[in-house]
Amino acid sequence: MLLKNKVIFLTGGTEGIGFECAKVYQTAGAQLSIISNSEESIKQAAEKLSGETLFIMADVSVAADMERAVAKTATNFGRIDVIHNNAGISNPSKAVHETTGEEWDNLFNINVKGIYNTTRFGIEELKKTRGNILNTSSLVGEIGQQIHAAYSATKGAVNALTKSMALDYAPYGIRVNAVAPAGVWTPMLRAWSRQQPDSLIIANYLNEIHALGYCPEGDVVADACLFLVSEQARFITGCILPVSGGAELGYRRVINQSI
Repeated sequence: MLLKNKVIFLTGGTEGIGFECAKVYQTAGAQLSIISNSEESIKQAAEKLSGETLFIMADVSVAADMERAVAKTATNFGRIDVIHNNAGISNPSKAVHETTGEEWDNLFNINVKGIYNTTRFGIEELKKTRGNILNTSSLVGEIGQQIHAAYSATKGAVNALTKSMALDYAPYGIRVNAVAPAGVWTPMLRAWSRQQPDSLIIANYLNEIHALGYCPEGDVVADACLFLVSEQARFITGCILPVSGGAELGYRRVINQSI
């Protein structure tokens, strides 16, 4: 029970990687506050999760929503030990010159400003518990990706933000880390796949970019997240942990051959 009696504030925890994390965290003994902006996904997640779970309908890009969500979580559970900033979007799959201003702003507001909002309103709770923050990044934040410039830029920002936050909050005993998957089969990845020039080859491409030979489900990332938010990782901070099956070792070569 690595997370026994811990309270985790998890954004985007109703589907994809976030939902896999919710299941793993709950199994490890945590109490969950799950934030989503989708009423339907909340309903579906609530039917599958057991135990004491608080669901909050809120948008991470809206400061007032996050202030309310943090306050409600702290009131309900009496503490917050972990903030896992998992909420994110990947649309659109476009080059920079094809990306509209609205699309650009939406990506940064959710993927980057969302972290700012949860930290701004949640940091005092984490100071009380000497808790930690985990951000869900992506391998593309380090190496880039074709026709996905704005998304890659947000994840590069997440990586830099993670390292700077680790330095800022270390004096309070607060660790800040990130996980950086490559391909992971989630609803978001499936949507991205449909936007590619030749969507029929994407499944094979996603298998081949990973040195281990397959594109995984979200549980492999959830297991890494469990480690990072637990006391097992008590001396790790400022880490951008690849959960990539070795994709970065041959990623550019495979991209050039496949797309």
